[in-house]
Amino acid sequence: MKLTLIKPNIGRREHSLYVDEGRMEPLMLGILAALTPPDVDVALFDDRMEDIPYDEPTDLVAITVETFTARRAYEIADEYRLRGVKVVMGGIHATLLPEEVAQHADSVFTGDAESRWAEMVEDARLSRLKPRYDAPVGVGQVDGCSRALLPRRELFAGKGYLPISLMQFSRGCRFACSFCAVSQYFGRRHYLRRVDEVVREIEEQKSRFIFFVDDNIASDHNALAELCHALIPMKVNWISQASLDVTQNRPLMTLMKKSGCWGNVMGFESITPQSLRDARKSPNVKEFSHYRNEIAALRDFGLQTWAAFTLGYDHDTPDSIARTVDFALENRFAFAAYNILMPYPNTPLYRQLQQQGRLLFDDRWWLHPEYRFNQAAFMPQGMSPDELTDLCHQARSRFNSLPSIVRRFSDLRMTFQSLSRMSAFWRYTLLFRKEVHKKHRMRFGLK
Repeated sequence: MKLTLIKPNIGRREHSLYVDEGRMEPLMLGILAALTPPDVDVALFDDRMEDIPYDEPTDLVAITVETFTARRAYEIADEYRLRGVKVVMGGIHATLLPEEVAQHADSVFTGDAESRWAEMVEDARLSRLKPRYDAPVGVGQVDGCSRALLPRRELFAGKGYLPISLMQFSRGCRFACSFCAVSQYFGRRHYLRRVDEVVREIEEQKSRFIFFVDDNIASDHNALAELCHALIPMKVNWISQASLDVTQNRPLMTLMKKSGCWGNVMGFESITPQSLRDARKSPNVKEFSHYRNEIAALRDFGLQTWAAFTLGYDHDTPDSIARTVDFALENRFAFAAYNILMPYPNTPLYRQLQQQGRLLFDDRWWLHPEYRFNQAAFMPQGMSPDELTDLCHQARSRFNSLPSIVRRFSDLRMTFQSLSRMSAFWRYTLLFRKEVHKKHRMRFGLK
C-alpha cells in the first residue's frame, strides 16, 4: 500500500503561484508518517514549493486542512478523487467544520491522529474506509499522556525548509480568547508530552535550534520548568509561543534563559484595555499597565520578543492602529506581527459577528472566490473593511521598513548576545519583510 501525505499551499498571486520562502517543516505530516504501519510506503508532497504529482500511483491521499488552506486543499482533493483515489482529510478545520470538509473527502478525520490513525490506514488497505473517524482531542490518549513517537523527518529532506527543527511539548491552552480556534478545538485543556520523550527527540536531531510549536508553552508553569531543567545540559537554543503571564514568574524566566530560550511569540493583541476585555485575553487584562512590567521582565532576561497584535476590534480606530505600531517601535521588539482580527469558524467571535450580521463574503470567507489573504472578513465598527485592510498592511510595512530594522538591531541588550542571534535576526527579519508584500491580498486556491 502507498500513502501520500500533502501539505497544501495558501494559493496564488494574481499572475503566479505563491512559493513560500519562509516554509517550515510540516511537523504534523512527519507525525502521521510515524503513526503509519511500517509496511506502508509513505510519500510527502509540499504544495508550497513543489508540484503535486496527481498521476503518480497511490492508494490513499491524506491532506491536512487549515482554514487559510481549505480552498486549495479541496482543489487538490477533488483532483485525486477524479482519478479514483481515496482521500482522507483532517486537521483543526476538519474538526471544526467536518460537514464542509466531507464534501471533498471520502473520509474525514476529526481530533488528533494518535489514537485512530493506524486503524484508518488499515481500513483503507482493506477497502472499508469509514466516512468519518472521530478521535480524542489532546495528545491522542485518554489520560493525556503521549506515546513515545518520533516524527519521520527523513521525509523533509531536500525540500528547502528553514534550518530550524519543529517540535512539540504540549498542545492546547488554558485561556479562552474569543477569537482563538485553538481554544475552541482543545476546550481550554492543556496536554503534555513526557519530558524524556522530548529529550530523546532532540538527541535525534542535527539542528540545535528548535521551535516548539506549542500553542502556549507557558500554560503550565511547573511543566515548563521541568522541561527547562532537562534542556539546560543539552546546550540547545529554542523559541516558542508563550502567554505574557510567564513574565510574572521570574524563577521560571531564569530557567528559560539558562535552558537556551532566545525568546517567544507573545500575544500582546492590543494596547487598548477595552479590546483586551472584548477578546477575553485574560492574562493581559489583569492590572493592565500598558505592559510596562511585562516588557521590563523580558528585557531584564534578554529574551527577544515577537509581539503579536490583532487589529480590528470594535474599539480600534486608525489612530489606535498607528499607536500600536509606535508602541512596538518604541520598545524595539525583535519582530512583530499585525494580524487582522479573523473570525475563525465556530469560535465565539465568529458566532457573535454572524448573529450581528457583520460577516462578509457570505459568512464563509475562506471559500469565497473574492476573498484575499490579509483582507478584513467582517464589518469593523470604527472604519470600513478596506480601510482596516490597508491600515494593517501599512502597519506591517512600517514596522518592517529598513530604518525600523536597523533601530531594532541596534538594541545591544536584546540582539548582540551572540553571533548566532545576530545572524538569525537579519535572516528572519529580511525574510519577513519580503513576505509582507508577497502575500498581501493573495488569492486563495489556484482556480
